[in-house]
Amino acid sequence: MMRNWSLALLLLTATACGAAPVPWNYPAAPRGAVVDDYHGVKVADPYRWLEDLDSPATRAWVDAERALTASVLDQMPERAAIRARLTALWNYPRTGLPSKRGGHYLGSKNNGLQNQSVLYVRDQLHGSERVLIDPNSLSPDGTVALGPVSVSEDGKWIVYALKTAGSDWEEFRVRDIATGRDLDDRVTQAKYWGAHWTRDGLGFIYSRFPESRKDDPTFNPVANGTICYHRLGTPESADVLVYEDRQHPHRMQLGSITDDGRYLVINSNNPGQTGNALAYIDLGDPMHPNLHGPVVPLLADYDANYDLVGNRGDTFLVETNRGAPRGKIVAISLNDPGPARWRTLVPESADELDHVAYVGGRFVISYLHDVRSRLAVFAADGRPIEEISLPGIGSVTELGGLDREPELFYAFSSFLSPTTVMRYDLDARRGEVLDQDKVAFDPSGYTTEQVWVTSRDGTRVPMFLLHRKDLVPDGTAPAWLYGYGGFNIAMRPAFSVPTLVWLELGGVYAFTNLRGGGEFGEAWHLAGTKERKQNVFDDYIAAAEWLVAHRYTRPERLVLQGRSNGGLLVGAVINQRPDLAAVAFPQVGVMDMLRYHRFTVGASWAGDYGTSDTPAGFAYLRAYSPLHNIRTGARYPAVLITTGDHDDRVHPAHSFKYAAALQAAVTGSAVPALIRIDVKAGHGGSTGTTPVSKTIDEWTDLLGFVAHRLGLELK
Repeated sequence: MMRNWSLALLLLTATACGAAPVPWNYPAAPRGAVVDDYHGVKVADPYRWLEDLDSPATRAWVDAERALTASVLDQMPERAAIRARLTALWNYPRTGLPSKRGGHYLGSKNNGLQNQSVLYVRDQLHGSERVLIDPNSLSPDGTVALGPVSVSEDGKWIVYALKTAGSDWEEFRVRDIATGRDLDDRVTQAKYWGAHWTRDGLGFIYSRFPESRKDDPTFNPVANGTICYHRLGTPESADVLVYEDRQHPHRMQLGSITDDGRYLVINSNNPGQTGNALAYIDLGDPMHPNLHGPVVPLLADYDANYDLVGNRGDTFLVETNRGAPRGKIVAISLNDPGPARWRTLVPESADELDHVAYVGGRFVISYLHDVRSRLAVFAADGRPIEEISLPGIGSVTELGGLDREPELFYAFSSFLSPTTVMRYDLDARRGEVLDQDKVAFDPSGYTTEQVWVTSRDGTRVPMFLLHRKDLVPDGTAPAWLYGYGGFNIAMRPAFSVPTLVWLELGGVYAFTNLRGGGEFGEAWHLAGTKERKQNVFDDYIAAAEWLVAHRYTRPERLVLQGRSNGGLLVGAVINQRPDLAAVAFPQVGVMDMLRYHRFTVGASWAGDYGTSDTPAGFAYLRAYSPLHNIRTGARYPAVLITTGDHDDRVHPAHSFKYAAALQAAVTGSAVPALIRIDVKAGHGGSTGTTPVSKTIDEWTDLLGFVAHRLGLELK
């Protein structure tokens, strides 16, 4: 099938020079005849065929789209300098948070441009280190990544997960820490949460999913998850079923074991509800655990969020937002667990409880105060002990330590400063810097400020702004607006190499904290869910309008970007306000809101979204679904959609169908609507599996696309 790629390149040159536009020639995407009936309403789904990822028709369309996008991007001369600068800035040594397990200190390091970080082991915190696991040796292109790891209590074994091509599927292997050699054990049907050793070190529990799901080309819904036990030296086929819920196949089950080895805790999430449930199995003697004891429901109503922080014997220490929207810590006796008998240890604060660790018999809590971290320590009975000072405005990104030792580890970063790894002795109340990442960028010429935007309904929404100190707000600067707004996830100040390059391009970087997130408690989260999802879009639109009204930029200089739930955000907003910006990046987005719950792990998102299975859900989802609200003839911004061909978190067909529909709607427009489909790639972003080389490739394309569209030059 021949395509006139030269026509697309001619358009690129002609529009950049101000000549008359030439229509784009997008790959053919035939409209099918599929029509669904939703509660008596007929809805066409003409690109349903793109859901079959391995069909010849879909493969041909994907190949043609990839060729078109590559041909356009390759003609953008700005990309060469951007790639060089991204590579130079990314080439800095960085260190992960250390953890002490089984008498060893584990920590990750990357020399700068290694595709994947390497796991090291030390016997002493400041002693010599050796490589324990190097995932870079497992694939030439860096697409095999190291997932969660767990060390046995005796320090002999480490079970580690490998993830391939960005998939959520995990393969567990077991390595002898002393010799660095792997056992023959393999577990291949795991997903999401890693493994947890029993105290005797003879085996581990994990979340297992049916084998038929792994290679299903249609990415059917993840269901029938179980908790299983693998005993060392036995085949995977002999793994023992510990827990399943046949009556509720779409509930997600996560098993963990308390640090004392006494209890197996089952954390269950139920589609359509924002809370979770907790149950447990009393294993008895930790050195001879009884995995077949009765399952005891502890918190079974899915009425709030419950996270086990630790335990003191038969008392569970639980972080919850039940009756405390910003979070508190309670003690629950297993002998008398009724809510009326709970003891509040750390009450709700005016700030959002973000992270908590139980270290050395104390609670170490990272709070968010107007989206800025503060770190506090409390005694086991909840008595305040101290605040640990932090090096400026930024985020505590990780907390770690053991419940029986006073050694706390935490990591801190900000928009302009990479990670600093700290050790803090809770007994001596003294800290030290273990590692401080340094990047070849001088932040002294830039500033970070926080402003508050008034949304459509009067709600005040925070937004961080980064820009040069000498910026004159006259509307000429380009601005990049990032948003997410969902799943009770707090979007904190975070260091990012691409942000630095954007600033060097003369841009303003705006980072919004929209409703639906977790920055200000459960009320803030719920205000952006289900029938209230429009609040998230209104917040984002208000942020864009604030940037224009305060002359930081103007619409023809504004860029919109969001990933995953944020890709949904960008897709919905440009349908509602195509005039808002010049460029839009809806990345790995949830674009078909009527069918999202039928694929991969989508059913678990129903707590935030609702589903089209109910008349009410169908009505509000159809009202904003990016795929179903594309406006033919509207003057959309230049759009570059991104997805990965192995994305089994958000099915690639979301982006495929959206791209086909958008291209059909803007045919004849001089402004492009392209899709960048990465191969051997998954959901990326927070999954932490994307090779550095692929990340640089992607950001070269995104920043190069913007620089070309807006006429920016990297000096």
